[in-house]
Amino acid sequence: MSTLVPPLFAGLVDDASLLPPSPTGVAEAVAKHDEHRAGWFAGLLGPLLVPASLIGADLIAHDVPFALVGDVSLGALPIAVDKLRAAGGRVLHIEAAVARRGEDPQPGLAGLRTVSEGDRELLVYAEIPLSWGLLGALDTVMEARAAGLPMAPKFRVGGLAAELFPTPVELAAVLCACRDRQLPFRLAAGLRHAIRHTDPETGFTHHGFLNVLTAAISAHDGGEVAEVAEVLAATHPVPLVEACRARRGEPRPLFAGFGAVGVVEPLTELVRLGLINGGYE
Repeated sequence: MSTLVPPLFAGLVDDASLLPPSPTGVAEAVAKHDEHRAGWFAGLLGPLLVPASLIGADLIAHDVPFALVGDVSLGALPIAVDKLRAAGGRVLHIEAAVARRGEDPQPGLAGLRTVSEGDRELLVYAEIPLSWGLLGALDTVMEARAAGLPMAPKFRVGGLAAELFPTPVELAAVLCACRDRQLPFRLAAGLRHAIRHTDPETGFTHHGFLNVLTAAISAHDGGEVAEVAEVLAATHPVPLVEACRARRGEPRPLFAGFGAVGVVEPLTELVRLGLINGGYE
């Protein structure tokens, strides 16, 4: 008998199979996403992430849920959303960077707020660099939400250089800052596996998506930065699994989701850890 994905993991994994440097074409990605959504683990899936630059008149989207990733100017995003909707796609949210690392995020946030004001039904994730101006940017997002705009932050927690991987303390401070402002957040890059680990090829230490989920629970429950950082730094799965198993019947707090090039990989790890039972009861 097929089983549903527990509420704690519902919609956790966005399908990033179209994001660079993936060679997958749009038609192939849409077909594969449709196939996954017909599987027993469909409840784990978030939308198919599609770069705005790939949206064309020839796209046949059917009823696939999409999230638009802004690799075009902010002013061009509404046009891409309209094209995607015209092709039959359901646009669940958009994601767009508001600044490069070290730049002031406020001008980009103002531009993204204009996009949000033009389509108040569309959830907008502002990708904010984990650098100077972060807390002020979170305050700006909080103010936009207070004004009725569906905006939230997104952060990159990995990349091609060591400095792009925040330390457990740095990321814990971000999680607690989001908690204090009641901001759900999405993550991108670096979350290759469930548990924190060091990549033997690059030497970079990656955050585990299960660490982040457990840390979000800790932050939500009132944990301070040091406590949340301890969860993010954990490399043994048992305490993380136990914490998540105790809460898997509840909605996930704060952590809206993350993108994975292969959505089956995080599924496989959750099954291996005993948090999802593999499709059978």
